[in-house]
Amino acid sequence: MAVKVILKDGSVKDYPRGTTVMDITRNISEGLARNALGAKLNGKKVDLSTPVNEDSTLEIFTFDSEEGRDLYRHSTAHIMAQAVGHLFPGVRFGIGPAISEGFYYDFDVPENFSPEDMARIEEEMERIIKEDLPFERIEVSRQEALKMFEASGEKYKVELINDLPEDAVISCYRQGDFIDLCAGPHVPSTGKIKSAKLLSLAGAYWRGSEKNKMLQRIYGTSFPKKSLLDEYIFRIEEAKKRDHRKLGTELDLFSMQDEGPGFPFFHPKGMILRNELESFWREEHKRAGYDEIRTPVILNRAMWEQSGHWDHYRENMYFTKIDDIDFAVKPMNCPGSILIYRSKLHSYRDLPIRMAELGLVHRHELSGALHGLMRVRCFTQDDAHIFMLPSQITEEIIGVIDLIDRFYKVFGFEYHVELSTKPEKSMGSDEIWDMATEALKKAIEARGMEYKINEGDGAFYGPKIDFHLRDCIGRTWQCGTIQLDFQMPEKFALNYIGEDGQKHRPVMIHRVVFGSIERFIGILIEHFAGAFPAWLAPVQVKLLTVTDRGLDYAEEIRKAMLQNGIRPEVDGRNEKIGYKIREAQMEKVPYMLVIGDREVENKTVAVRKRGEGDKGAVDLQEFIETVQEDIRLKR
Repeated sequence: MAVKVILKDGSVKDYPRGTTVMDITRNISEGLARNALGAKLNGKKVDLSTPVNEDSTLEIFTFDSEEGRDLYRHSTAHIMAQAVGHLFPGVRFGIGPAISEGFYYDFDVPENFSPEDMARIEEEMERIIKEDLPFERIEVSRQEALKMFEASGEKYKVELINDLPEDAVISCYRQGDFIDLCAGPHVPSTGKIKSAKLLSLAGAYWRGSEKNKMLQRIYGTSFPKKSLLDEYIFRIEEAKKRDHRKLGTELDLFSMQDEGPGFPFFHPKGMILRNELESFWREEHKRAGYDEIRTPVILNRAMWEQSGHWDHYRENMYFTKIDDIDFAVKPMNCPGSILIYRSKLHSYRDLPIRMAELGLVHRHELSGALHGLMRVRCFTQDDAHIFMLPSQITEEIIGVIDLIDRFYKVFGFEYHVELSTKPEKSMGSDEIWDMATEALKKAIEARGMEYKINEGDGAFYGPKIDFHLRDCIGRTWQCGTIQLDFQMPEKFALNYIGEDGQKHRPVMIHRVVFGSIERFIGILIEHFAGAFPAWLAPVQVKLLTVTDRGLDYAEEIRKAMLQNGIRPEVDGRNEKIGYKIREAQMEKVPYMLVIGDREVENKTVAVRKRGEGDKGAVDLQEFIETVQEDIRLKR
């Protein structure tokens, strides 16, 4: 008897019952069969060896898809675990998932791994790959799984199995002499993996809890072509050169101090960069019809209970007492905006009301999660909250999308959009969530934008649109967010007077563009490798004197630039000019002016431009106008 299979392109084909997914891929094309890794059958991820026994929808995964890459790398993690098992008797296995651009596996070993061990493990992985061992799926009862892993002393697997229901059917995967607890799917055999590389070692608490044992984690990645792996390794090396923590120190922008772990210290040059970003933010928001506000950093417990943060976000918050009353340091700015809205009565004619705030927030992060400016315990969110009529939802969301697009284009960022839906821990009815989610979809589609849906990744009070930037070496960063909220206006009993003279409930948008100012600065440092465009550069022009005879003219130029809105710095040290030029290049200053006797006599400047070298002598006023144009156009 035949079954109908609907393929991803919408075509329908008949196959004999029991035909495997692999057989179907071969029927479609030999090229697809060579590249196929796994599939989604009726919405469930499966191995290529899975038989099709009913009318089905089928989507084939290759490495070109996110699902295919995850499957490929998860299979590589199993190969790495098998290699570790061969080389380190007595090892106990934790978990080994695929992650963005790679995989990891956690191990409990008698002695910590060394960097030298990585090469040995890679060599053993290559041997296992050449064996071309099939990945075999085994399904057993919970009791059989317990018996199997207890017998081999795999206490971490036993713990995971004990968390599963009594009647669960448990899947394991075997390749050669290695068997692992795993939901799958996997590639057909170890030989499918072509190029694998182990990247780093780290410690990781079992199941992410500090109460548990610290395991050894090995990170790695894999690709179907060596050229792709080489390209990735190049990006990793480039990322190391661009590390914002390293450049932040070298360029004297910021520091992290032991006295305040997770709390950044911005130095004078870092404050120039930060203030330029904030000035740009203020200009654009004023132009877009926002009013700037400021709200307190600490508010009482009753307010946070009313907002829902006390129940849904408390583990991320800091607390204190004032006059024997519980207060919390704000982790988000939205309740403050709500209180300002509620402080007076509004008419439908007043809406939309757009309130923008550069608000300092604090969130508890584990010490092991802290990472320069990217993961901190206090940061400034460039928040805005829009209070509007239900009829204004689509127009306002489109307005925010357009604003975010304008911002990112200034920095040269491309981006993609993701829509996150109702999480497991949330407030409000399914009906309201569906209405909010549909409104976000409508706005995205009205702008003709492609988007991906992240099921269950919304905020606890509403669905959201996330903007993921792509930097110059291909990494993505989630920054901008638009969250549509029907819950907070209800919880705080917000109202406006409608055309009918009655009270009605407004709808609320929460949104950020930069996200966190601190994190965005970290991203910019790495994106530009510290070589900021002139409008952002802390020092825009470095004046380099050849001899002391040029000091008076350098000071004259410095004052002229300050009067024209340019940030100069004079290097009048008694050093050779070549040394001064090299140092200015290391500081990544956009322009250098070399001032020798000829320049003093002719009242000109010898210009060197970052990345372009010597541009020759030009009139001072002409140079000032060039820099001003660079700054004005944010080139």
